Amino acid sequence: MIKIGILGYGNLGRGVEAAIKKNGDLELAAVYTRRAPESLVIKTEGVPVKSAAELELGKENIDVLIICGGSATDLPEMTPKYAALYNVIDSFDTHANIPVHFASVDAAAKAAGKVGIISCGWDPGMFSVNRLYGSAILPDGRDYTFWGKGVSQGHSDAVRRIDGVIDARQYTIPVPEALERVRNGENPELTTREKHTRECFVVAEDGADLARIEREIKEMPNYFADYDTTVHFITAEEMARDHSGLPHGGSVIYSGETSDGTKHVIEYSLNLDSNPEFTGSVIAAYARAAARLNAEGKTGAMTVFDIAPAYLSTHSADELRAHFL
Repeated sequence: MIKIGILGYGNLGRGVEAAIKKNGDLELAAVYTRRAPESLVIKTEGVPVKSAAELELGKENIDVLIICGGSATDLPEMTPKYAALYNVIDSFDTHANIPVHFASVDAAAKAAGKVGIISCGWDPGMFSVNRLYGSAILPDGRDYTFWGKGVSQGHSDAVRRIDGVIDARQYTIPVPEALERVRNGENPELTTREKHTRECFVVAEDGADLARIEREIKEMPNYFADYDTTVHFITAEEMARDHSGLPHGGSVIYSGETSDGTKHVIEYSLNLDSNPEFTGSVIAAYARAAARLNAEGKTGAMTVFDIAPAYLSTHSADELRAHFL
């Protein structure tokens, strides 16, 4: 049995918990919180709720720590910190900063003899693998990634951190004309703005400067500055009624040629009722891989590119060859 610790119990933490219940070889050993432990109520009875401070002693009986708490701005500090003590996984999703994050986690994990899997989920994660497969199979081609329509947790969190914002949901929406051109094999040159739009629904504090909030959203680098973004200010009641779910999805499409004029289009698509539950399921599979790889003596940071699919599965090598190959 692989013992899993969860640091943070927001939407992603609950998604990981749901995934663990579906995997007979994984056990939720403890949930850690940076808040007061008594303030946290979790669904699984009998699972200890502990202070994150206990992790820093390096003595917790867990095989893999899944870091679900924290934003893209504090994971660069948190993940290396805990990689110096445990095998860890995070879902760091600021694509432009992944190389720097990888290097810091790699140094900490190697020094400790641990494995640190970063940027694990569906994008970055499963979509990343499919982009790589496409480029390897069709080197004369290009990949296109479309997200949505769905709620982006990271972008929603970024809006919620703006002063004066109580709650927010951000929907990423593919531009239909761009999607059609790619599926037709046209291989168009598309800017970021031509591929997606973003739509934000925001509950603001009474008396907040709505014009400032809208401006801060639309000018936010790495999140909204490169997109056509629409901002709607709504009531808390409207948010609860119309935007309580967390659906998402999208497609990776790779279009290329073999011989001149012979075109091929590869598409991998997701349609998710719950973004955090699906992301939690991906992370749970990679937690299995992290424990197995470290048991074999592997150390350092890894991404989904570095891990063979067999490490993710509960099936033996014989079963995989007999039933999946």
